Amino acid sequence: MKTPKSILVVVERTAEPSALIRRAIRLAEPFGARLELFLCDSEQAYVLGHSYDRHGILAARNASVSESRRYLSGLRDSAGAGVEMSIDAECESPLYESVVRKVLRSAPDIVVKAMGAATARASGAPDPNDWQLMRTCPVTLTLTRVRSWRDAPRLAAAIDVSDAEPEDLASSVMETSVLLAGCSRGELHVVYGEKDPGADSRSRRDKLHRLCGEAGVAQDRTHVLSGEPERTLPAFLREQGFDALVLGALSHRSTGTTPVGTLTSTLLETLDCDFVLVKPVSYRSPIASAKT
Repeated sequence: MKTPKSILVVVERTAEPSALIRRAIRLAEPFGARLELFLCDSEQAYVLGHSYDRHGILAARNASVSESRRYLSGLRDSAGAGVEMSIDAECESPLYESVVRKVLRSAPDIVVKAMGAATARASGAPDPNDWQLMRTCPVTLTLTRVRSWRDAPRLAAAIDVSDAEPEDLASSVMETSVLLAGCSRGELHVVYGEKDPGADSRSRRDKLHRLCGEAGVAQDRTHVLSGEPERTLPAFLREQGFDALVLGALSHRSTGTTPVGTLTSTLLETLDCDFVLVKPVSYRSPIASAKT
């Protein structure tokens, strides 16, 4: 991951927007990155899209965008931070597609979004737009629970060095983790869950230690867990109390209601931390290919 210069903040009226913006400012300041606040009124767009009376729909969309921009202007003015900040708004549905189209237009390096809708956040679960953004967002996606980090945050990088993942994904996760830990003066740990040691265990562990060595991660902060990763990783990460977890975001499924892997789903639903989801360099969003 290159040093971020632009961060897109997905603002939702029900999602503690001021706290979300403060989190994004903390991320942007060490890099000198600019923020763009983006609000999409997807609920209004859905209603208008299913209206029997088509008269006045364009005017209603324009009014929604204008009101959203006024709302964002107020948030920007109240932030009072020394970070360059712009705004944009849309009235489109579904939300995740609008966010991805905005990413394709603006080319930010990171997208920051509060995890879940208001009702979903209470239970700690991502909402459908989160799941779809994990699958389709072409840049690094940060899903935050908008809770305070330590002054020197503890970060974990979940590295998968098995043959099941694209070769460049582990490197991308490591590079992103090192960058974020460095800018926040945080403490970085690397975690790898190995279900079945088998004959290839030595080569996988050698690859892991090589990645950690190149990244400057000390051996006492490199953790190899034996056993079913869906069980060992959540237990270890929960016990350690990390502020954020960096991991790969890649679907191994073409269908289904949860468009990411089982382990990722388990971590998102059970851990009380922020998540930084990284795509391999080779990833291309399906929404990008369908863009006209």
